[in-house]
Amino acid sequence: MDPSAVAKQDLMTEPQDIDAPLTAAAAFLVLTINSGDEAMDKARSVVASIEDLLKDIKIQVNTGIFTCNLGISHHAWEPLTRKPLPKELRPFPEIRGAQHTAVATEGDLLYHIRADSVDLLVEFEKILLEAFGDSVTAVDDVTGFRYYNGRDLLEFVDGTANPIGLSLPAATLVGDEDPAYAGGSYVVIQKYLHDLKDWRAQTTETQEQIIGRTKFDNIELPDATEGQKSHKTLCTIEDAEGEHDILRDNMPFATPGKGEYGTYFIGYSRHLWVTEKMLERMFIGDPPPLHDRVLDYSRAVTGVTFFCPPRKFLVDLAD
Repeated sequence: MDPSAVAKQDLMTEPQDIDAPLTAAAAFLVLTINSGDEAMDKARSVVASIEDLLKDIKIQVNTGIFTCNLGISHHAWEPLTRKPLPKELRPFPEIRGAQHTAVATEGDLLYHIRADSVDLLVEFEKILLEAFGDSVTAVDDVTGFRYYNGRDLLEFVDGTANPIGLSLPAATLVGDEDPAYAGGSYVVIQKYLHDLKDWRAQTTETQEQIIGRTKFDNIELPDATEGQKSHKTLCTIEDAEGEHDILRDNMPFATPGKGEYGTYFIGYSRHLWVTEKMLERMFIGDPPPLHDRVLDYSRAVTGVTFFCPPRKFLVDLAD
């Protein structure tokens, strides 16, 4: 194939920074687009300008990492992009178990911003929201931080099962199954609030059985073959084709003065059904009604699904 043709194809499918390294801080900004053609046109213009907005910040970053991934929801996709839906993009499904519910909440746009310092997050959000003006409404805005060597506020290492190497793009980026959106990625977000008082009242052994790993050295415990399964086991999705991975870049967040401590879950996947199956197993149980016992101490208060299209797709929205 002509090298220029190869380069053109690579440009068409170049993904956003899905596989960016873990950072010291991250922001999760969820917006809804206000009603009216004028608001939609303005939102489309700002979405298309993401590369220029990123450059305004990156030029000032001497060292470290600064990235932003932009996701678009099922609700906003067609009016915003004027393009057909990606094959698997659908609204976040409320999952109602016997004791706990994965709620579905509002959200048209997701900005997942990662940096080595909070000041960059604030500056980018400031210029972004100034650009949007009154065309959008912020429905969630959470700043997370890296905590004690990658642990969550339940004090266990998070993201251990993330794919690495060549398995990372294979697990997170759409391929030939949806060629119009190759290089894109499905992303699911949920904000969880922890009951740390009750969690800390449990013995370390009980906590380890719930999570499926040892607390201090992060060693996997044997999978239960029947009955109650651990969080680790319930989040492992296997079928005849083998194990299906997603990429998690969860972040702890907290407002101690309000007694608020939580984890912001974000999962990128090539196939949306994989993340949906994980959540179904957590909230309904496998077998039902043996839900993930971590939910007894962590309550989901948001839930939205987005698609992060390739870079060029976003830029071309300006045409």
